[in-house]
Amino acid sequence: MSQDGAHGRYTGQALAGGRYQLRDLLGEGGMASVHLAYDAVLDRQVAIKTLHTELGREQAFRERFRREAQAVAKLTHTNIVSVFDTGEDDLGGMATPYIVMEYIEGRPLGSVLDEDVRQYGAMPADKALKITADVLAALEISHEMGLVHRDIKPGNVMMTKRSVVKVMDFGIARAMQSGVTSMTQTGMVVGTPQYLSPEQALGRGVDARSDLYSVGIMLFQLVTGRLPFEADSPLAIAYAHVQEEPVAPSSINRSLPPAVDALVARALKKNPNERFPTAEAMRDECLRVAASFQAAAPSIVPGGAPAQSGSGVGSAVFPPVGQTAQPAPGPVQTPYQPGPYGAPQTPAPAYGYPQQSGYQTPPPVGYGPQSPQAATPPPYTISPQTATQPSGSGGGKSNKPVIIGAVGVSLVAVIGLIVALTLNNDNSNDTGGSGGPSASTSSSHKGGFRGPDTTRVIDTTKCTEPQESADDPTKISLPDFRYKDINSVKACFQAAGWKYKIDTEDENTWGQGTVLAQFPSQDTDVSKKDPGTINLSVSTGNPAQ
Repeated sequence: MSQDGAHGRYTGQALAGGRYQLRDLLGEGGMASVHLAYDAVLDRQVAIKTLHTELGREQAFRERFRREAQAVAKLTHTNIVSVFDTGEDDLGGMATPYIVMEYIEGRPLGSVLDEDVRQYGAMPADKALKITADVLAALEISHEMGLVHRDIKPGNVMMTKRSVVKVMDFGIARAMQSGVTSMTQTGMVVGTPQYLSPEQALGRGVDARSDLYSVGIMLFQLVTGRLPFEADSPLAIAYAHVQEEPVAPSSINRSLPPAVDALVARALKKNPNERFPTAEAMRDECLRVAASFQAAAPSIVPGGAPAQSGSGVGSAVFPPVGQTAQPAPGPVQTPYQPGPYGAPQTPAPAYGYPQQSGYQTPPPVGYGPQSPQAATPPPYTISPQTATQPSGSGGGKSNKPVIIGAVGVSLVAVIGLIVALTLNNDNSNDTGGSGGPSASTSSSHKGGFRGPDTTRVIDTTKCTEPQESADDPTKISLPDFRYKDINSVKACFQAAGWKYKIDTEDENTWGQGTVLAQFPSQDTDVSKKDPGTINLSVSTGNPAQ
């Protein structure tokens, strides 16, 4: 039976001891199926996402998926699809992870765009900017909690019947990128090719600004009806994200003011330091631009589609005999320079995010000078990602997620050569000291190892003077130790006389010695006299295996 048939067969089955009854199949993607379901306990309709059988085979992945779902369940915002529950159950004879979500009566943003394209040629700019602002409002909340979406695209944005924007699938990509399934490898890339940031395409660590690049791609698509980079293969599209410059949206839609061009150009900078520092900053700019011009119907230039992207991949990967592989012809901006890309030698703390309790944005992996073995990016793979609803491409190529296998080695050869040459040229003038912890690679660690970042610390007063429980004066609320350096956390525990247990986890997004999770979780009420043993999951700095 085909995969489609297999998952459609779940209709009519029940999960969680009969609480959730699966009904209509709403959508299906490369990673999961989504059913309309009935919650018999709370007498309501919900949407349930069940992961495909091959993903549920490994206990390690199921555990990672459960943890990510728990983190996403804490996101509460008008523009975020709520997660109600998570678990696993037997479907088709296999342990199948699932998440229970808010059921949205509406349609994907891709379908809304398709309708506008048919009617106007593109989405009216004021409408596109307001939708984009709402997506950024959702991302602002997730980024404050340390969650990077990694797969922003029209297919993951829903519009309700009242035109309320709802972003979904937070945490799914991160669970996939944990690398614990047989489908993933170290350095793999999770996302949809048309919306990948350059750092994602290179298999490097990502932070919140990667999402802002994807939002920029989506905004370009909304206001032009087309994607900035179109090609016949995901490999060529990924190459274009890293090496090619997009055209100005106004060259396709003449009704767009210069302010829209400037907004999109900043969001699509190859260098993350040159993008908007936060989702809030980009949202504010979207709203300012939307209020600054007179709304006008799109005026699409006939034949104004972007040129075919990634055209240099073939000649660069397979040069004529006797010639050295060269990057694509034409103007090429090499995105990855040693150090902070000409930015101030000491970037703002947390890349523009306020140093607030409970969250600091991680610096991106690999943006400092690389050791020779780290100069070539890891193997490039694009993993299947969820497309719970059919997502329109606005006249562009299909934006379904795909897997690239051995062919990805060719892209590595091209990009690796470019990056290596750039690093060699620029390192001759590098005085050192700008690489930070991620610049060093020890032979005792795996390739892609990320060193500790001791700037994210917790004050010992969080343990010695913890917040009292609002419900019980004999209890306290546990501080949030996540994303803090373990040495500062140990000092906090020792100052208060608390007990802890440490488990390590391979994870190189945050760096060695970063606390990834805690149990009991933050804000849990525990005894003031004896909080018990707190379990901490700490990063090794190595890529997930």
